[in-house]
Amino acid sequence: MTMQRAQKNRKPYAIAMLVVIAWFIITGVFGPLFGKLTSVQENNNSSFLPKGAEATLAADEIKNFSTQDSFNFPALILFEGSFTPATIKAVSDHVSKIGDLTLAGTSAKIGDYLAPGQVISVFPAQDGKALLANIPLDGNAISKLLPNDEPVLPAAIEALREDIKPIAEANGFTPYVTGPGGLLGDLFGAFGDIDSTLLLTTLAVVAVILIVVYRSPILWIIPLLSALFALSTAGGIVYLLAKNDIIDVDGQSQGILSVLVIGAATDYALLLIARYREELHFTDNRFEAMRAAYKGVWEPILASGSTVAISLLVLLFSQLTNTAGLGPIGAIGIVVSMITILTLLPALLLIFGRWIFWPRVPKNDGDDHVMTGAWSKVANGIGRNPRKSWVITGIVLLGFALTSTTLKADGIGTVDTFTGNPESVVGQRLLVKHFPGGEGDPTQIVVDANKIGVVSAAMKSAPGVTEVVPMLNGAPVAGQPAPEVKVVNGRAILNVTLDAAPDSVEAGNDIPKIRELAKAADASALVGGTSAVYFDVRTANNRDNKTIIPIILLVITLILGVLLRSILSAVLLLGTVVLSYFATLGVCALVFNHIFGFAGGDNSFPLFAFIFLVALGIDYNIFLMTRVREESAKIGTRAGVIKGVTVTGAVITSAGVVLAATFAVLGLLPLVPLAQLGFAVAFGVLLDTIIVRSVLVPALVHDIGPKIWWPSKLQNK
Repeated sequence: MTMQRAQKNRKPYAIAMLVVIAWFIITGVFGPLFGKLTSVQENNNSSFLPKGAEATLAADEIKNFSTQDSFNFPALILFEGSFTPATIKAVSDHVSKIGDLTLAGTSAKIGDYLAPGQVISVFPAQDGKALLANIPLDGNAISKLLPNDEPVLPAAIEALREDIKPIAEANGFTPYVTGPGGLLGDLFGAFGDIDSTLLLTTLAVVAVILIVVYRSPILWIIPLLSALFALSTAGGIVYLLAKNDIIDVDGQSQGILSVLVIGAATDYALLLIARYREELHFTDNRFEAMRAAYKGVWEPILASGSTVAISLLVLLFSQLTNTAGLGPIGAIGIVVSMITILTLLPALLLIFGRWIFWPRVPKNDGDDHVMTGAWSKVANGIGRNPRKSWVITGIVLLGFALTSTTLKADGIGTVDTFTGNPESVVGQRLLVKHFPGGEGDPTQIVVDANKIGVVSAAMKSAPGVTEVVPMLNGAPVAGQPAPEVKVVNGRAILNVTLDAAPDSVEAGNDIPKIRELAKAADASALVGGTSAVYFDVRTANNRDNKTIIPIILLVITLILGVLLRSILSAVLLLGTVVLSYFATLGVCALVFNHIFGFAGGDNSFPLFAFIFLVALGIDYNIFLMTRVREESAKIGTRAGVIKGVTVTGAVITSAGVVLAATFAVLGLLPLVPLAQLGFAVAFGVLLDTIIVRSVLVPALVHDIGPKIWWPSKLQNK
């Protein structure tokens, strides 16, 4: 008998070995490419705009005023302190040679990345307490890589900071490198932690949770290793697509990819391992136990993964390329996670055998051990008072949902994007004390050359405008005639300085009126520049919130209906998750406004929170309801609910804790949008697993009874 069993198991064992070998080969190919993912990031807001946005149309015309395909992206150096003619000259002489600075130990120089046709200029503040140097970087060139494959901009900003310290100290100044270049450079630096601190912390957190869940010194390695294989493979695929300009990757997308893959893969692994352990109690043959477990989990894993992946792909309808890019990036991560857990994980478990569960090795004792314990008490408690349970939890969730209207998510300036105070943020705040906020980075209006005067006059009544000057054909030289206005193809540029920081919400709010007045004076006028870019990005985000969310709701409803063969249950489950989403937004409003003290939130936050809360939150309902449906067919709906909650309670709660912890790690990055998203998803997932899936849904299903399966035949059970 033993020999026959060994021969019977030889083939599946060989298949398992081949699967593991195949995955090692796949990871060996894609893993090294994942390490290069940071090198293909694109973090410039202007490049994310759709072709039809006015700021994009303006940028296309502004390029015509340069002899090369480039645009000015200024880094501003603020020298705070009193000045004299001698100190002005000393600073001017020094910064004029900045182009000779080498970057990050390579042969590349800052001069290689300066905007052609632009000059480095230094000018004093009217209050006599600061100097401002404008370093005109080439917006296209700084997005490239240095010879050592490091991004240009952070290296350039770091070189500037090191270079100006001696001259600043010698003349009694305190220097700050800020402006668009400095702020984006620090943003690059923050995202640079994604492939190190963020990933390592996520893995450490998941490892600790798995050790606690399994109470085994060995078993936790298997699901975590599978998640790493999934991440390296997905990251390598994303790198190849981004390298060939098929999709766009920014720092936020890469960070979300890491936590999404590790969290989702670990969740699927928990479900499979729990069912496998359960089946091992009913057979001596681990291969038969795996077949039974696989039969019970492949459908919910496939359904939940498909729900998330398809929901993410709906982001392709976004007008912004970075938001649209997150769709396929996240979908690739989820699909690879599903495939890995449904192939590599079972193979590893079969190869190692039962001992991998040591010291709690499951035996063939027929003990349905999951039917006792805390979750059995919870399930039976709901069964005794289902209506009371769902009414109380529903009221609590509705109360939190009502506070969601106080959430501030109408946009946030770059200065307020950081949770800390990097040099660029401190410098930007000091800059507006001595200069108009838009000094060095004006809003640019492209006008008909014959309408320069009338548009300039119209700008005098525009909100926030402090100065309007046309772009000249060269820099003014003392004692020489002023250069003529630069005209290209009958068009000219008006540089409009605003009193607010160019990337602030306040400056963006001035753009609609500026455009209205400019077009009234010249119907062909186009308003561009940093403030216009940020305004158009916020406008596109608002449009996405209104169009993409309803599409995702429809997609999820259809998937649930097909999976559960029931319209009523699909609508009910979706309704509970949407209620949970708004309750989470309500809690976020309270926490962000009154505890964390954030200045506001990016207006893309509601969409991203919806994607991950609803798409991922529905997973736990899928895990629960597929088991409830399976048990209902055997023992009836109400009894099936009680058993479904009992047998899935521990594993689903563990999965929720893992996913919440992985997204909470996003808070380690010093960026408000990611900290907000991390908190929202972490809290929302816990709310789903502990309240919605454990109490609200089971109570509603129990109260409704067999009719929950309408129109399937199961409604008669």
